[in-house]
Amino acid sequence: MPELLPRRRLDQPRQPARFRLSLDPEAFGRFSERLARFLGTGKFLFWQTLLVLAWITLNLVAVEYSWDPYPFILLNLAFSTQAAYAAPLILLAQNRQDDRDRVSLEEDRTRAAQTKADTEYLARELAALRLAVGEVVTRDYLRSELDRVLRKTRRRALKDSEVGS
Repeated sequence: MPELLPRRRLDQPRQPARFRLSLDPEAFGRFSERLARFLGTGKFLFWQTLLVLAWITLNLVAVEYSWDPYPFILLNLAFSTQAAYAAPLILLAQNRQDDRDRVSLEEDRTRAAQTKADTEYLARELAALRLAVGEVVTRDYLRSELDRVLRKTRRRALKDSEVGS
């Protein structure tokens, strides 16, 4: 039987490809969450407001350098583009948060069910112990029974001694 080439052997793992592009499937989700978190801060609003004021001021005052005259169509286009990208990214971040919340809620439900089952088991065990303790002979009861038996045996011993004499 001819010997197989090392690259064709089935009892050994394949050699990795020379160039392999590996993408982290969660990288884009993490990026969208960071971006959504940033878009909701006062810092972003401050810098965006400053940029808009500078844009409008430069286009109104410096008329010869005005790249976007009064209706500010280019600025409006920039805002539309920002909104077109920000909305889906924010929705993606919310969906990821919903998934995490769903997993957390399921873990909480499981933990609560386990806690409930443990509590019910302990309640049954406690009830069984109470019943068992109720059937345990107490010291006073044992003394009274021993005293009764002792009196009976003394009476019999006394009767036996009277009959024998």
